[in-house]
Amino acid sequence: MSAELSRLRWRCRRGTRELDQVLGGWLDDRYPTADDDARAAFARLLDRQDPDLWDWIVGHGRPDDAGEAAVIDDIRSRHRA
Repeated sequence: MSAELSRLRWRCRRGTRELDQVLGGWLDDRYPTADDDARAAFARLLDRQDPDLWDWIVGHGRPDDAGEAAVIDDIRSRHRA
């Protein structure tokens, strides 16, 4: 694993198991094939506070940043039944 992926994996470890799973899942499944903009947006999302991330993931609002919103939308679409 590259140093960059190791850092991102560490940053995906949050205060709740649910956030760990959805963020780590996106890192595992989407990051390898994501374009540079999506990768940068994901890294920016990891700077956000856990309550904001959780609210966005469950659909209570959206980030103002279009790139971050696209990553959140992708995360949400992966976890819909």
